[in-house]
Amino acid sequence: MSSPVGEQALNRVDERRGSGAAGPGPLAMFFRGFLRNPVMVGSIIPSSRKLIRHMLSRSDWANCRLFVEYGPGVGTFCQDVLDRLGPDATYIAIDTNPDFIAYLRRTISDPRFVPVLGSAADVRQIMADNGHSHADYILSGLPFSTLPAGLGPKIAAETNAALRTGGAFLVYQFSPKVRDFLATAFERIDHAFEPVNIPPAQLYWAWKD
Repeated sequence: MSSPVGEQALNRVDERRGSGAAGPGPLAMFFRGFLRNPVMVGSIIPSSRKLIRHMLSRSDWANCRLFVEYGPGVGTFCQDVLDRLGPDATYIAIDTNPDFIAYLRRTISDPRFVPVLGSAADVRQIMADNGHSHADYILSGLPFSTLPAGLGPKIAAETNAALRTGGAFLVYQFSPKVRDFLATAFERIDHAFEPVNIPPAQLYWAWKD
């Protein structure tokens, strides 16, 4: 159940920032999405700038042709990814929340950006529907530990199959338990910790060798 008082307060913040004229701003949208489905959103506060830079720092952007994100929400990572992508690259953002997808379509007009309503478990079909066979990098902030039973390992396996050799699954979480899910499909997993975030986050890069 949503909180009208909380949403109204965040809407006022967004309006003061100049983003409320064409509908709810990113803070209100994020808060609303969390309240409606905390299992899929995972946090009430978007990721920090420091976390975003840290998470994206190991990607080879010059050779990235397809970047995929699971659970983009209100687009916290989107502009940073687009700023790094080449002019001929594609960025597919997959979310199960139709409100988030509608918001992304309304606020991001970059022709390289393709928001898709769907499940991360169907990543290969979604990629194929958009003319791609493999991704260079796949980013996820989905809360693996609270997903329905069996879905976490399935997403990890589908992600491994969707990546090119040398590509990576970029994952940021608040619980280190996510490594157990990644280890079912990836052998080489790098780890870092980002304290400048609320809450502090665990960062993982699972490589397809």
